[in-house]
Amino acid sequence: MTPFSCPREKEVASQLKLGQWPHASAADLRAHVAACRTCSDLVMVSTAFQTIRAASTPQLPSAGSLWWRAQLRRRNQAIERISRPLLGAQIFAWVIAALVGIAGAGWALRNTVRWLAWLQELPRALNLGALVPSALPGFSGSLWFLLPMLATLALAGGIAVYFTLEKLEKR
Repeated sequence: MTPFSCPREKEVASQLKLGQWPHASAADLRAHVAACRTCSDLVMVSTAFQTIRAASTPQLPSAGSLWWRAQLRRRNQAIERISRPLLGAQIFAWVIAALVGIAGAGWALRNTVRWLAWLQELPRALNLGALVPSALPGFSGSLWFLLPMLATLALAGGIAVYFTLEKLEKR
């Protein structure tokens, strides 16, 4: 035997169970719940449980979202699988290019040294020995021609580096 039972308790319980409380309920039923302690307790407890149940159920992503993620993962794995041999080929190409560059630089340096041999004869051909002060012993005429040329080259290189760095800082 229940201590106190309301005749409209089953009606309120069915409205709560169907999720129609209080929006789809009749005005007299809402007035009854406001007046009846048993029905108001039932509404309070049921809505509390429904709120807790709604908050505790995990929100699963949609099937379309899961399919899209699976396709994206599959595509990324395929790209990674394909890119491994390409990375090896790129490394091989860089090594070959570096070896060819080093060999070319060595060849150019060897030929440049031969090519610059005429530079030692240039001061004598231009009679630059007359410009060398006789008070500086130990310096040959070719050095007086080579030093200003190297200084000019160093100055031009420094200016080029300065302008390059200035341009990079503006970015």
